[in-house]
Amino acid sequence: MRIVVMNCNTSAAMTEAIGAQARAAARPETQISALQPLWGPESAEGYYDSFVTAAAVLDRLHTVGFPFDALVMAGFGEHGREGARELLEVPVVDITEAAAQVAMLLGRSYGVVTTLARAVGQIEDSLRVAGLLDRCAGIVAADLGVLELEGGAAVDAVLAAAVRVLERGAEVLVLGCAGMAALAEAVAERVDVPVVDGVAAAVKLAESLVDLGLATSKRGSYAPPREKRRPGWPISGA
Repeated sequence: MRIVVMNCNTSAAMTEAIGAQARAAARPETQISALQPLWGPESAEGYYDSFVTAAAVLDRLHTVGFPFDALVMAGFGEHGREGARELLEVPVVDITEAAAQVAMLLGRSYGVVTTLARAVGQIEDSLRVAGLLDRCAGIVAADLGVLELEGGAAVDAVLAAAVRVLERGAEVLVLGCAGMAALAEAVAERVDVPVVDGVAAAVKLAESLVDLGLATSKRGSYAPPREKRRPGWPISGA
């Protein structure tokens, strides 16, 4: 089985870290290919970046160059998952949905810790569209940029935000950024609730879907894109 894990931004260091987390979660025989867009911002922080990264990810999917069995979209709350489901025949697992789905199996409510306050509304929108917001006790920002998620200071900031969301009644903690994957173990050691990392959750769900022989329905919402002229698109092939 081969799973593509697609970072939404162009940070090579973050792509490498996401790939390492995905491989740690995957079965030994599962091949993980961690990729990133060919262009776009080095971090996705807000609606503007999100729409740009969505286009960049969809563009990159036209140039993968090898067959794969499932796609993991490794951008928490980022746009593009619906377009990827139209484009591809294989299962597409978004880390936002995967983390929330797994968290709801572990407790009655879950809370999300994310990076910046500007991401809160965007994550709410993503969970609402996916039908997963009702059991979310809250989304709290650690006031860290995506590229600041390294070292002890980042762990402390995430833990402080975790305390605030647990006080709202969350019974499970979700790390709301793929860049937080490397912090999962350190955070889990210092809170008394399950901690769900979206990258790991998405990889395990992707493996399960492939094992079950299931893929995205092509009837209705995620039917392939209609044939038409799209001058200059995809950019990578223009």
